[in-house]
Amino acid sequence: MTPSPLLSVENLSVTFRQGGRETLAVDGVSFHVAKGETLAIVGESGSGKSVSALSILKLLNYPAAHHPSGQILFHGRDLIAADEDAMRKVRGNDITMVFQEPMTSLNPLHSIERQIGEILELHKGLRAEAARARTLELLALVGIRDAESRLGAYPHQLSGGQRQRVMIAMALANEPELLIADEPTTALDVTVQAQILALLKELQTRLGMAMLFITHDLGIVRRIADRVAVMLKGKIVEQGPVSEIFGQPQHEYTRRLLAAEPKGRPAPIPEGAATLLEAGPMKIWFPIKSGFLRRTTGHVKAVDGIAIRVREGETLGVVGESGSGKTTLGLAILRLISSEGPIVFLGDRIDGLNAAQVRPRRKDLQVVFQDPYGSLSPRMSVAEIVAEGLTVQKRGLSYQDRREVVAGALQDVGLDPAAMDRYPHEFSGGQRQRIAIARAMALDPRFIVLDEPTSALDMSVQVQIVELLRDLQARRRLGYLFISHDLKVVRAMAHRVLVMQNGRIVEEGPAEELFAAPREAYTRALLAAALNVEHIGAVAVKE
Repeated sequence: MTPSPLLSVENLSVTFRQGGRETLAVDGVSFHVAKGETLAIVGESGSGKSVSALSILKLLNYPAAHHPSGQILFHGRDLIAADEDAMRKVRGNDITMVFQEPMTSLNPLHSIERQIGEILELHKGLRAEAARARTLELLALVGIRDAESRLGAYPHQLSGGQRQRVMIAMALANEPELLIADEPTTALDVTVQAQILALLKELQTRLGMAMLFITHDLGIVRRIADRVAVMLKGKIVEQGPVSEIFGQPQHEYTRRLLAAEPKGRPAPIPEGAATLLEAGPMKIWFPIKSGFLRRTTGHVKAVDGIAIRVREGETLGVVGESGSGKTTLGLAILRLISSEGPIVFLGDRIDGLNAAQVRPRRKDLQVVFQDPYGSLSPRMSVAEIVAEGLTVQKRGLSYQDRREVVAGALQDVGLDPAAMDRYPHEFSGGQRQRIAIARAMALDPRFIVLDEPTSALDMSVQVQIVELLRDLQARRRLGYLFISHDLKVVRAMAHRVLVMQNGRIVEEGPAEELFAAPREAYTRALLAAALNVEHIGAVAVKE
């Protein structure tokens, strides 16, 4: 017999009013979640996944948000019709939520103990020693080691995986019947992601709770869900058991999502390719200061003895977990932070140069950052953003000349030059990343540091950006330093791969060889977490 649904969403619609205009974000969506079951809702950005989930707890921006139709029945009671007092009793008690980015979900000014204790006091009336004991119990439950020493820690003092574990501890504080997880692993390394998924599954089994899991990653759905609902433009286009949807998808959009994975390999390195950049051995140590006099008592060895070489038309992939030193290495090569050791770019040493001396070389040495939302100024038009480097590096260009260069750069990355006077908020995430790439390309560089350029994007958009970067590299003989924790993307982009852990090189070699036969246990653990979905509970790397 099919168990009666714990949660039943019937014909739910959501509109947003702005000015005199209404936008339909969710259109007649219906789904249910049974006790102890996991339903995954998948789809690309803007499909209505998160809006549907936030509607359950009435966390949308009311009254701008409105429900033209639908019911949300929890234990048979319609939450849409419930008043705010009734919803306060449901939120954080019967239904809880874990959000995508723990750094913005946790209060940076409050300790971990205070943030978990606040929930316990509000919903359970626990204070002082009772709240502290329950907090320790929850932190141990979610796998935080030496929990007592972490009580006074602030969010910035924890790793990404630890912060997400704290968020899960807060969500589980009152033993909810339903946990809504909105992209809870998107910002995490593959090994930490595997640990969090295994943890959620274990806790679900132990506590018997239901889970509504929002994601754009079908690999995660295969690992954790019992059933899946696929959303497109505010509607559910297909839903059913995971085995059926993955085995025999009926809707064209579902088939397209399943196929959306970076494929192919980079073009061969041009014959006789010159060396663009050679660096190392490099050392970047940050001092640890303590005591009243702030004496140096130790060092964080962010980069410790690493040497690299990149040729024309070559991509060096740098992989590893958060804190391994990947981004620090990239920033040092760009001369945005100081380092010890030689850095030779286009035949000249640049490691000893000051900011003014480095500036003329920046036209050849560019960067594309991870987050296209944060790396583009919302107050500047696309034309101003892409032309910003030109005003510094090519002062002789007229206004019209700069517009022509901008138009060419936008055309190179697949954007309509006619849109150059629009602002970043008017573009999708993938389009914004194309704008960031166009900004780098406008100066006709030789070498680009790509710092997690696809991690914030939907799977299908990732494929487009990977193909774009490979095409630009082949046409312009660009050298890339490609920093990522997503090994599927690295496999599609890199000629050589360097694996980092704790500031050191664990393993390096040609991409095909490293992916086919990794020598080191750490590399094998990364590959298992990223590529081998059957072994998510057997990842060797611990938090």
